[in-house]
Amino acid sequence: MDRIKSNRSLLEWVDSLVFAAVLLALVFTFGVRIVQVDGSSMNPGLQDGERLVLSSLPYEPEYGDIVVIDSYTDYGKLLIKRVIGKGGDVIDIDFDTGVVYRNGQALEEPYTAEATYLSEGVTFPLTVPEGQLFIMGDNRNNSKDSRSPEIGCVAEGDVLGQAVLRLTPFEKFGAIS
Repeated sequence: MDRIKSNRSLLEWVDSLVFAAVLLALVFTFGVRIVQVDGSSMNPGLQDGERLVLSSLPYEPEYGDIVVIDSYTDYGKLLIKRVIGKGGDVIDIDFDTGVVYRNGQALEEPYTAEATYLSEGVTFPLTVPEGQLFIMGDNRNNSKDSRSPEIGCVAEGDVLGQAVLRLTPFEKFGAIS
């Protein structure tokens, strides 16, 4: 009888561990992901090598969100950029003054490293197609983003999720804004 009780106890532990492992796998598959910043295009806010928690839950991208774009896009690399425009928005950039405009309004962008002086070949003003996003790095003069014909506007369906938390380095651990 003691043997049956100890086996039942062991089976309950195994059952709990299997359940926890499956739950954890589901959360990391469908709920959150961990990505690494590659390069300096999001300086000063995000640095090369930092690890971020990405919320993979379905959501509607908002202006200013830092999103991660799938590496299966034509560009072929994972992109971490900020949402500047959504479908129907008219984006214009005055490269002489470095000011970015959305629908005729100059954007207040305290998160950028410097004003936007680098043009990469896309003609402005540009109307963002429906179902797509215009994205830019915060380090505007050292970022390959929607200003480049190689990337252009990206489909909302290519967004893997929103970067919500910085994991490393540990001294910078916290929410991303």
